Amino acid sequence: MQLTPDLLLRAYAIGIFPMAESRLDPELHWIDPDMRGILPLDGLHVPRKLRRRLRQRQLQVRCNTAFHDVIQGCAEPAENRPDTWINPVIERLYNQLHEMGFAHSVECWEDERLVGGLYGVALGGAFFGESMFSRTSDASKVALVHLVLRLRRSGFRLLDTQFNTPHLSRFGVVEIPREDYRKLLTKAVSAKAEFYSGFISSSELESFLQSTTQTS
Repeated sequence: MQLTPDLLLRAYAIGIFPMAESRLDPELHWIDPDMRGILPLDGLHVPRKLRRRLRQRQLQVRCNTAFHDVIQGCAEPAENRPDTWINPVIERLYNQLHEMGFAHSVECWEDERLVGGLYGVALGGAFFGESMFSRTSDASKVALVHLVLRLRRSGFRLLDTQFNTPHLSRFGVVEIPREDYRKLLTKAVSAKAEFYSGFISSSELESFLQSTTQTS
């Protein structure tokens, strides 16, 4: 059976998602982890250095203006990631989801150059973070903070990170058992939320940062 955007959305709604073994692998595999990574939307941790970076607003943050470029950035080899699970089939499907209004990008720009960002899928009040990348210091971290801000503003209930890593755990990501995740997922996808892609003012950003946990 050929994987379509509609089938992909149905898979997300029951807690599974696709990945390829590598960039060159044409096959996709369904993933359903025993333990699921989530970032509680009221539990974001923002390191002190990153707070300064955010307040300086040296990076301009936009949403949904270069979705395809963000996926391509996430698929690029990196120093800590020589290969990727994002193959051409993934790119095609998620670009279609973006055109349908279900997939979104948070982008960091510097002098009109895309220097980092992330993308994911929104379904009801659940957001499924897929991948992120950086071409300059802290760009993906800035994008992550802005993602949480926008999800909270929009009334989302769940931010699914799929897995947890030492890097993500610094920001408050935790792992929960599959059954607990599915209970949260069922409630979240039935909720109504619309991803906010507009401008965030300095005062709104500051108010949000004040509501988060500061770490060293």
